[in-house]
Amino acid sequence: MKLQEILYGVAIKELVGTTNRDMAALVFDSRKVVANSVFFAIKGMLFDGHAYIASTIQAGAEVIICEHFPKTFVDEVTYIQVADPSAALGIMASNFYGNPSAKIQLVGITGTNGKTTIATLLFKLFRELGYKVGLISTVQNQINEEVIIATHTTPNPLALNELLDRMVFEGCGYCFMEVSSHAVVQHRIEGITFAGGVFSNITHDHLDFHGTFDNYIKAKRGFFDSLPKGAFALTNADDKNGMVMLQNSKASKKTYALKQLADYKATVIENSFNGLHLDVDGIEVFFKLVGSFNAYNLLAAYATALLLDQDQLTVLTTLSRLDGAEGRFEYVNSKTGVIGIVDYAHTPDAVQNVLSTVQNIRKGNEQVITVIGCGGDRDKTKRPIMAQVACDWSDKVILTSDNPRTEDPQAIIEEMEQGVSPTNKRKTLSITDRKEAIKTACHLAKPGDIIIVAGKGHEKYQEVNGVRHHFDDKEILLEQFNLIN
Repeated sequence: MKLQEILYGVAIKELVGTTNRDMAALVFDSRKVVANSVFFAIKGMLFDGHAYIASTIQAGAEVIICEHFPKTFVDEVTYIQVADPSAALGIMASNFYGNPSAKIQLVGITGTNGKTTIATLLFKLFRELGYKVGLISTVQNQINEEVIIATHTTPNPLALNELLDRMVFEGCGYCFMEVSSHAVVQHRIEGITFAGGVFSNITHDHLDFHGTFDNYIKAKRGFFDSLPKGAFALTNADDKNGMVMLQNSKASKKTYALKQLADYKATVIENSFNGLHLDVDGIEVFFKLVGSFNAYNLLAAYATALLLDQDQLTVLTTLSRLDGAEGRFEYVNSKTGVIGIVDYAHTPDAVQNVLSTVQNIRKGNEQVITVIGCGGDRDKTKRPIMAQVACDWSDKVILTSDNPRTEDPQAIIEEMEQGVSPTNKRKTLSITDRKEAIKTACHLAKPGDIIIVAGKGHEKYQEVNGVRHHFDDKEILLEQFNLIN
């Protein structure tokens, strides 16, 4: 494709060289440069792509997209100065793949909690309705029946546009995609055309990256600010920042809620381990999913489907048959009557949602035993809060490792312990080895008790010092239940 075509829509500050040249690839990783490629010199958190301009030219890069020019130029190489190479990458990646997002009904879902469940519900719903559909989520990416491993909640612009291009080629009419706050700030969705956006909620998370909660809110709101006039913007009116998301949006503004007046309204009639009985816009429906947080997720999926012109009764009937996403309030029963629940909850609010749901369902005599850890190299401020929430809502708590990454697991646990009050210490254990922690919870449990294993959900690994080791919370629970039996 001609460089001048790929550059369409990019604000160029200064140009040295010609744009009348054929390009074979777009690259932002200097190790992946090939002949006739465009190299984007992006400043990352650890590395600055500008330091690799010379080596990429030697490797075959013929176009350099940069924030500032190098001191010397190489003949026959085109240099393009832009305000932000990351933003330029998003626009150019979209152009390079023929703007696939404009050829599909793409809906982005953002928020602290619920993104994966809402996206997965919509994917399953539209598949059941007979459509060819794509999914881009934390758990996995999917094109109809084909499952593709997900490495990020929102892929980089090249991977994202390539994936969308494949979906278009496979005949997908819809795609449901998680949009992370990192993706907005890092311009991973630049150049993408959305048919709609959905906001679930916003709570304490990712302050290691955003610095302040206000910056985190601004990142989420930035997604809705970017929606075009013809799109819809659907927000949770019960969240105190729900309407903030729509302040500057040009899209058609819609709301859903359980408590407030809204365009789409539901009421919880009954909540049990068997599922949710809801009144949705005046129609009573029983769903398989459990918990008031899932009532919001179901309502968001329902509202999105109606905004995409689907039939109300057909949508509700189909949603009532669906399971949620893997590792989201996923529970298994032992033969002794112990219930094990695996959940991805890794924020204070998410942990409280899961535990409050269990408290509302429990009969009163059974113990709630929570196994919980916090990830390394991530927001440290939430660690004591996570432990405090777990203790306040549980009968026993075992503090353990999550993905320690490059941090000392014991040091992470000690930071969590700062949130344990003197009165809660008597019901708290600290076990660094996560498998041993889960095993201990199972041996402490009596018939009827409920074990919550929080933090990792669907993940099949534990990351320690840059190495991912096989680890599956649900697998360990099942093993222990067999031993108990």
